[in-house]
Amino acid sequence: MHLGHYHGALKNWVRLQHEHDCFFFVADWHALTTHYQDREVIERTVYDMVVDWLAAGLDPELCTIFIQSRLPEHAELFTLLAMGTPLGWLERVPTYKDQIEKLKDRDLATYGFLGYPLLQAADILIYKATYVPVGEDQSSHVELTREVARRFNHLYGRQANFEARVAETLARLPKDDQRYFDKQRKAFGETGSAEALAKGEALLKRAAAALPDWTAADSERLTGHLRGSGRAVLTEPQALHTEVLRLPGTDGAKMSKSYGNAVLMRDEPAEVTKKIRGMVTDPARARRTDPGDPEKCPVWQFHKVYSDQPTRDWVVQGCKSAGIGCLECKQPVIDAVLREQQPWRERADACLSDPKRVHWIVEMGTERARTAARQTMKDVREAMGLGY
Repeated sequence: MHLGHYHGALKNWVRLQHEHDCFFFVADWHALTTHYQDREVIERTVYDMVVDWLAAGLDPELCTIFIQSRLPEHAELFTLLAMGTPLGWLERVPTYKDQIEKLKDRDLATYGFLGYPLLQAADILIYKATYVPVGEDQSSHVELTREVARRFNHLYGRQANFEARVAETLARLPKDDQRYFDKQRKAFGETGSAEALAKGEALLKRAAAALPDWTAADSERLTGHLRGSGRAVLTEPQALHTEVLRLPGTDGAKMSKSYGNAVLMRDEPAEVTKKIRGMVTDPARARRTDPGDPEKCPVWQFHKVYSDQPTRDWVVQGCKSAGIGCLECKQPVIDAVLREQQPWRERADACLSDPKRVHWIVEMGTERARTAARQTMKDVREAMGLGY
């Protein structure tokens, strides 16, 4: 993994494992959507990724680490969701056309590549995730996941007598509350108003606290009615954005191994130095004596992450006045990246010297994940009428 992965995701994961019940998996099926002809590298990169995670600070005692392809339940949910997901939803995902354009050297006209956002949705929904820690560029995938869950609940979450049960439950509320709830339901259905949704859900919370015979099933039923769906078989997740959303690559574009512009977490010091020294800078600084603008320079984004305020002030002043050269500007970044890498190297070396321990961590995580995935699939099959 590269520095963009760390600051856009991994750093947040390390914090979240202390606050939530976290599931982190190696998406080896997703790797095949763009590298389906490169089967020989999959096994090595799977465990390389786990080592990077452990090096960054993920603790298998605090979170669940596993491999996607070891759980066929993911593929089953993907298949079942595909039955009711409109094709247009997949074609409009921003990264779909973007990657086809940028990865022209690969044949991506495959069903697997088109369907990968739905597989991502299955990966999330099968654990009934409340939050998904993602970078800003992945927000559209979380929103698609929410739409997929909403549509599934609408199609399969309704009981045969759902409308009658809703009317019966509403009748237990005071008349004023019934009218208020119906007003919020209509407002949400017509405009998608988050405020109307929040007001309707708040009323249900008050009812649960005030009515002694009110049950969780009553709240779930009316929540489904409020949202225009049914019982929440699948949970709509929210995106959790990291503090640092994106680091540019050495060419100024988004950092990606696919684009050949990444600084890897475990690159050797000489390689780190070479890559950062070779980074593109403000085009206006064609010569050492030309003044520049840090905001137009990709290296400045690294200073925002790695440098303290005095260093950033030095960069701004030196760049705008041509008082420093680009190589001088890059050196504090190089030094900071090398310092950050040191504990990663130590933890990675411990893993690489004991590969059986890494395999054991993955095996234990896979079994923990399987328990949760099987329960969700039981619920999904029953909702779809496949529980026979």
